[in-house]
Amino acid sequence: MKKKPTIIDVAREAGVSKSTVSLVLQHSPLVKEKTRKQIREAMERIGYIYNRSAANLRSSSIDLIGLVINDLRNPFFTEFAALLQKNLSEHGYAVVLSNVNEDAALQAQTINALIEHGVSGFVIAAAYGDDSDTSLRLIAKAEIPAIQVFRKVDDREDKIPFVAPDYQLGGRLATEHLFMRGCKRIAFLGGLDDRTVTEDRMSGYLSVLEERGEPPLLLTGSATHQFGVEGAKRLKVDHPDVEGVLCFNDRVALGAINGCSMVGRQVGSDLRIVGFDNIEGCEQSVPKLTSVSCGMIDFVSCVSDGLLAWLSNPIKPMPSIRTPVELIIRGSS
Repeated sequence: MKKKPTIIDVAREAGVSKSTVSLVLQHSPLVKEKTRKQIREAMERIGYIYNRSAANLRSSSIDLIGLVINDLRNPFFTEFAALLQKNLSEHGYAVVLSNVNEDAALQAQTINALIEHGVSGFVIAAAYGDDSDTSLRLIAKAEIPAIQVFRKVDDREDKIPFVAPDYQLGGRLATEHLFMRGCKRIAFLGGLDDRTVTEDRMSGYLSVLEERGEPPLLLTGSATHQFGVEGAKRLKVDHPDVEGVLCFNDRVALGAINGCSMVGRQVGSDLRIVGFDNIEGCEQSVPKLTSVSCGMIDFVSCVSDGLLAWLSNPIKPMPSIRTPVELIIRGSS
């Protein structure tokens, strides 16, 4: 028996990708008319027949949400993904989780594939890069409900709303706390330059220093444990007058605690350290790490409630939402 032509056969015959053929079959407006005609002609040549009823049956069995995460190696994003998946599953949605490992090109490929498979909505903690803008524009054009979280890479919040903790308030609370503990010179450690999330987390620190007439000390770089280790060593050698440090995230802060032990600095007295995110490891470090909590349970509820309302009513969330934060004081400061 002769094998029936498949969508892959159509793509090969037309000289296009499988996802482009799929978009044509779904009557998507994203495909140019010339390409659409090319694909239809290829279908006719090879005798491809699209079984729409079977496709509808496959897609209607369960509603899928695409959850795209920039880096699941960070426990902060792992916790977010687990809680969001739980919330959405309780309302009948299955989550397709994709870790794009800070790769914007991989992110674009992943989003295209999820669109092709007919996801009902997206939650995206995006990787930075030119391909990020392209892939989010594709979501907006397809009018698929989608929310950006933590990092804003697309400024069209009317199309793709943005939800993040109140980073500015968190940075302010942490910096004021360090001054209250007697620190006269405070540094900001970690976070890559020219990233909106770095600017957000740094903004509260900068505003407090400006109000006090104090000069900032910005030691930016990768948001990793190793950068924190090296940062602590650098502070010891190049900036021995620094008595307090606000770190971009807890991974950097926990690295700084380890770095201090290597150079003989006592954390909590010689150098007071505050992190950001309040991940589980803050309770296990020695000393325990002071950190800005983003209230993850309430944050996830805000995101899931907003997406669910958009999918069911539809009621689109506000363009930009900032959720409450809290400084959790422990031994490191």
